[in-house]
Amino acid sequence: MTIAPGVRTLEQHRDEVTALLTPLIESLSGRFEGVNLADPDALGRVLATAITAHSPVPAFDNSQMDGYAVCAADLLRASNENPVTLPLGLTAAAGDAPVVHASRTASPVMTGAAIPVGADAVVPVEATMSPEFPELVRAVEQTSGRTPAGSATFLEPVTHGAFVRFAAEDIAVGDTVLDAGTRLTPARIGAAAAVGVTRAQVRPRIQVLLCATGDELTHGAQTTLSQGHIYDANTPMLAAALRELGAEVRVVRTGDNPDEFLRALHGVTGEYHLVVTSGGISKGAYEVVRAALAPLGVWFGSVAMQPGGPQGLGEIDSSSGRVPVLCFPGNPVSSLLSLELFLAPTLKGLAGRSTTPDIAHLPLAHDVDSPPAKHQIRRGSVNSDGTVSLSGPGSHLIGDLAAADVLVHLPVGLAHAEAGTTVETWRFND
Repeated sequence: MTIAPGVRTLEQHRDEVTALLTPLIESLSGRFEGVNLADPDALGRVLATAITAHSPVPAFDNSQMDGYAVCAADLLRASNENPVTLPLGLTAAAGDAPVVHASRTASPVMTGAAIPVGADAVVPVEATMSPEFPELVRAVEQTSGRTPAGSATFLEPVTHGAFVRFAAEDIAVGDTVLDAGTRLTPARIGAAAAVGVTRAQVRPRIQVLLCATGDELTHGAQTTLSQGHIYDANTPMLAAALRELGAEVRVVRTGDNPDEFLRALHGVTGEYHLVVTSGGISKGAYEVVRAALAPLGVWFGSVAMQPGGPQGLGEIDSSSGRVPVLCFPGNPVSSLLSLELFLAPTLKGLAGRSTTPDIAHLPLAHDVDSPPAKHQIRRGSVNSDGTVSLSGPGSHLIGDLAAADVLVHLPVGLAHAEAGTTVETWRFND
């Protein structure tokens, strides 16, 4: 099946978007700003410089269990028939300075406490004759005249190093804990904090100006709809998608007057790196974005895909200089899928995330028809038997979009596929 002349393939348009955004991404990748790791804003940021360990993890030999620090040699002959009883030494609790361990004694030690100097293994308290500690004496209590009393009885030998977490066994001084370009997740923030790092250099978030257009839109603060109006679903949907991809989003709303649109666009102050518009780019009589931006050199045309055929891209002047602009269709499904297909991979790469979709090839649960001159993206749900059921193709079916867990790709040239035919699916709505 031949695509109509002048119509781009999905892949061609994706390449055009990538080429448009590459200079911006390269520029942002070379900048950095400081962020406190304890700040909620640190989550999801991308490191501009590597984090190196100046302190080891663990910082010192410490106990993995609540138990008794011993010399393994003192328990070589321990057994049920020949138990070994050792007098108690001073107790090591978490946060205490290391105590000195005397040979032929058992030093009570708590999880995370420094291994007493001279001990080389830990026996969990529940592995001794008495599964609970007797009254203990910490080193800090010696000034009161208290001395250790009592004993612990052991029923088996212990291996040298048993239940000891050795200094630097996880991270050594000088190790690279996190490379530049790494996305900060909770675990990675924890690793940085564990080596004493409280502040990191990160890439700046991309600043996106999201423009919502249409005289018919009613925004959430208004509780009733006038005749001919609809609630604005695109703006909160696209803003949420952009934020999930690591962007900071500012919103501007206008009607269907091109001059009003341009005034609103040029009236925005402060830096933004990218403009995303929703609606107003098709072939109707009141396509505000197209009417306003086409004279400025922004490209508008068709992509051989359904939904999302009308697309636009280019550069415009702003208070921040020349900035790229991506223009998406106004129907909700078209708008979000355009963002997912064309913009999301670039923003994921900037945010240190994989740009490869989670792809599975699954059999259709039923027959399906598709326009052969277009790449159709249908919303689908995976059934318990591993087949995939498709919802309708309409670009307005936002309820189906919300219920979908996969996007199903039906390529150019496919007019009909029978149940059981294997199709490519991308995980969606995670």
